[in-house]
Amino acid sequence: MIPLPIFGLFSALLGLAADPPAEPQAVRRMVIRDEVILRIPIRPRMSPAIEWKEGKGPRCLDADRIAGAMLSGRSSIDFVLRDRRRYRAYMDSECPAIDFYGGFYLQPDDERICAKREYIRSRVGGDCRIERFRTLEPKLKR
Repeated sequence: MIPLPIFGLFSALLGLAADPPAEPQAVRRMVIRDEVILRIPIRPRMSPAIEWKEGKGPRCLDADRIAGAMLSGRSSIDFVLRDRRRYRAYMDSECPAIDFYGGFYLQPDDERICAKREYIRSRVGGDCRIERFRTLEPKLKR
């Protein structure tokens, strides 16, 4: 006869052996040979009922504040920060039409992502330099 506590331990072990729940895609930080590389997934577009008004943007963004990104045009990507603020990064004019749908990589020099310095690298190859950032403010469409 199997004692009741052993049966509980056995069922708990079976629960540990089950597959862990799938993690949502998030910004991942990798360190390879003392270099920090950020893998940023692309999120689906938000509601078309929101229009984004552009304003003057910063020169740099703190890399640890980035929560994700969304495609906003052929030569721009919207960065979403952890505090839900949004900044649009415009690529340089020599940027080929690169497929960022699978996500992209950033390799900041000093924990900051700066315009005219950092390159966005596609997961399928190719890269584009960030020309400038613009601040985005939400406005409801009528």
